[in-house]
Amino acid sequence: MEIEALVPGEFAAPVAVVTGGWSRERDRSLLSGSTVTGALRDLGIETRVLDLEEGQKSLVAQLQGVELAFLAIAGRGAEDGRLQGLLESIGVPYTGSGVFASAAGMHKTTAKDIVAAWGVTVAADTRIAPEAPPEIEARRVVEQCGLPVIVKPVSEGGSIGLALARTSEEVATAIREADVPVMAEEYISGRSVSVGILQDPDGGLHILPPLETEAAGGVYSYAAKRQPGLTAYHCPARLSEAVLQDLEVAARRAHLALPCHGYSRHDFVVGPEKGPVWLEVNTLPGLSREGNLARMAEADGFSYEQLLAHILRTARTDRSLQP
Repeated sequence: MEIEALVPGEFAAPVAVVTGGWSRERDRSLLSGSTVTGALRDLGIETRVLDLEEGQKSLVAQLQGVELAFLAIAGRGAEDGRLQGLLESIGVPYTGSGVFASAAGMHKTTAKDIVAAWGVTVAADTRIAPEAPPEIEARRVVEQCGLPVIVKPVSEGGSIGLALARTSEEVATAIREADVPVMAEEYISGRSVSVGILQDPDGGLHILPPLETEAAGGVYSYAAKRQPGLTAYHCPARLSEAVLQDLEVAARRAHLALPCHGYSRHDFVVGPEKGPVWLEVNTLPGLSREGNLARMAEADGFSYEQLLAHILRTARTDRSLQP
């Protein structure tokens, strides 16, 4: 895959960098927004930074006169199809996946059902009934998913709210302390691997070198992602050619199944028995220079500026033909 450099005048009107928001991933969004804005301005592109939280009521007015919206944002209200739907309704092109893929991808159990239907191996899971007593739900979770088990929000990103429970009592505690709908997912011991995909204008998919994350404690948690020294990164992942090929096939199927657009990042765990197991998708991956997608692009020979150029151009699509 080749990514041509941006040329002067390619984007004449201002590009709105939409960032911030009110989700638990606000800090990650602001980091992405700041980095993207600086890089675009260095490339000579006029930008207008819009914080979704601060300008929620005036967002439509602030988008007047822009050429497109660069979505450097994540989490609920931004990555779940609502922002995409608004932008489509007012005719503003935007980067990344459409309404359906964003909504389905953000809802983890729904995404797994869709991806599994395309023949991709996914981790066993069950939704937690919020009205049921935590102790009863904990016993059901253990029966269905075994121990240890992961308890995590159904619609959050960045591993926010993820807990590893090793006993039925810990499962019940995780359920009781959750302030959003949660699910339980079987814990698979293995290597955490992310696969990035860049989609060209003709629909061809380019798979970036998979990134292996080696987290302290064996769980790629919210803390492990954000605290220096808790995670080591290996790109490409330290896996056999056969497993790397299996990852590529699974990531392609997941991207097409949802269906994502432009680019996406897929998280897997690779265990000794099941091979690659798909966990979830990021339709708007973090875009700091040190982020996972940028690491994978760099390992493939693409500069950060080339990555942004590709993402910018994903907005130039006929949304009437995209779910």
